[in-house]
Amino acid sequence: MEHLREYRAAADGKRRGSKAGQKAPALAFARRLIFAVATLLVASVWGSASHAQSGPFAGMAGNWSGAGTVTLDDGSTERIRCRASYAVGAGGNGLQQTLTCASDSYKFNLTSNVMAQGSAVSGTWSETSRNLNGNLEGRSGGGNFQVVATAPGFSAHLSLTTRGNKQSVVIKAENQFRGASISLSRS
Repeated sequence: MEHLREYRAAADGKRRGSKAGQKAPALAFARRLIFAVATLLVASVWGSASHAQSGPFAGMAGNWSGAGTVTLDDGSTERIRCRASYAVGAGGNGLQQTLTCASDSYKFNLTSNVMAQGSAVSGTWSETSRNLNGNLEGRSGGGNFQVVATAPGFSAHLSLTTRGNKQSVVIKAENQFRGASISLSRS
């Protein structure tokens, strides 16, 4: 009688000849294997990224997008949509940035290459749609960057704050356009 109970317990829910009953263990094993491989892959990528880069730009790598406003010379404001891309190198101490923003009547393309040494940041920048380029200098700390961008006949203050997958960019210029305020999220 005991062997009959064991047989029924083993075959519970399965009918002889049922393909669902035959595939269930293989499907469950495949799911577990895929989950284990995915978990291992995520853990190794996350772990290597956090150990390989610890500089001030380490948390910025990737593609970002969002919206904001731009204030023009005449004081009018327009809504803008923006995309940013950050490539981080030199152990998190180097940053190559591209920021493109556009409204119905206004567009700017800002690129920069920046290096950090301690809390000091410096580098070069260009705005291709207006053919401007110059130097950047400023300070960083705790996900905040305060930078001044200069070029002949142009000066702007840039403030960038990154918290996890959220970023705020504020630009205040003395000429060309008055400024921009942008909120981005990592894609």
